[in-house]
Amino acid sequence: MHGVRRHLSSKKVLIVLSDANAFPLRKNDGSVVDEETGFFLSELAKPLMRLLDAGYEVTFASPQGKQPNIDPLSKSTPLAFLGMWWQKRKEEDLIKKMELENNILAPRPFSSISDQELESFAGVFIPGGHAPLTDLGADAELGRILAHFHSRAKPTAAICHGPYAFLSTKPFAYTGYKMISWSDTEEKLVETLKGGEIEKVQSSLANAGAEMVDTIGAKTGAISVDRELVTGANPMAAAALGDKFVEMLNARH
Repeated sequence: MHGVRRHLSSKKVLIVLSDANAFPLRKNDGSVVDEETGFFLSELAKPLMRLLDAGYEVTFASPQGKQPNIDPLSKSTPLAFLGMWWQKRKEEDLIKKMELENNILAPRPFSSISDQELESFAGVFIPGGHAPLTDLGADAELGRILAHFHSRAKPTAAICHGPYAFLSTKPFAYTGYKMISWSDTEEKLVETLKGGEIEKVQSSLANAGAEMVDTIGAKTGAISVDRELVTGANPMAAAALGDKFVEMLNARH
């Protein structure tokens, strides 16, 4: 019976989304404006494809269970797809499939997932986009959820702005962990484009006690693995992050 339970639990992964469709941008004149955001399409789709191909069942969850938004930058920025329109179409089609066959349009509110139910999940994944800056970093229920995966050393993946969610653990659960995220340097480029100041993922995590990896590789899709944690720098890391996350999940069977 124990073996049956283990088999059932081993194929479920929790995907954490933000409810936010905007993030605060502090303009140079001191005003604060809302900039549209959401999850970054390729950062969710590429790892999700790999999870589904490997036979994993996914459940989407967010702070209040609101319908998530797609970050408009992830559909329009040339860097996001490097001109590969067919890849963008494939990823958009996958999200539409999730809308029909899964609960991405109505994520489970964090508070609805009990500690007992968390035992049934093999791992957790947090995609990026600027949305996590708005509502994931201080969410106590998310802190409870992440503490579960951390305390049991279950594979935990996050990419780009996704690692900001780790700040929800109180006390910070990942002190001394090597991790990688959207860098302050990259964010400053976005700030220049938008004419304002944005909360920094890299320095916020460093200030909390994480050991941030900051190398040339971070600009070309680097990932970092430390214990149960796998993190990715930016959209270019999405495929590698997905491959490594599946490898870590499979290794626990």
